[in-house]
Amino acid sequence: MASVTLFSHAPDIYTDDYCVFGLATCFFREDGEIQQVEILEPIPSAALEALIKGIPTSYQKAVAKTLGEVFTAETVKMPVEFPETTKLCEEFNQRVIAASRTYKRRTEAQTHIPLGTMYDQFNYSIEKKRLLNLENVVTTEDNVKQHAYTNQVL
Repeated sequence: MASVTLFSHAPDIYTDDYCVFGLATCFFREDGEIQQVEILEPIPSAALEALIKGIPTSYQKAVAKTLGEVFTAETVKMPVEFPETTKLCEEFNQRVIAASRTYKRRTEAQTHIPLGTMYDQFNYSIEKKRLLNLENVVTTEDNVKQHAYTNQVL
């Protein structure tokens, strides 16, 4: 079967390209309350290698698929391994393109989760909550106080 280009703006991405998709537990702050939400997001090869080594993560499980199994044209088909309530991460298509390129570059990373299989042995922890809509507000009090002579030539 010939490879088919999946995205018009990414001619190097094909339907038979490998990518790992993870189910992450994230949190969303709304009206002062924190709500839990499950997010589908691609996992780049470097991140996957770190997760396999056992660092704490919000990923419950991950599945290795070809992009053709997840996309029809440029629309997303939710993998059957994940709950129907799962939401897509922000900029999902762009992140999938970037993550699949990492597996093209480091093909040995594809051995961690063979194509079509699921991995659920992550060091799952939500002790440090991943807030999706966190806004970082910088104030003048955040400025570092410097000595008066810092930027002067003496």
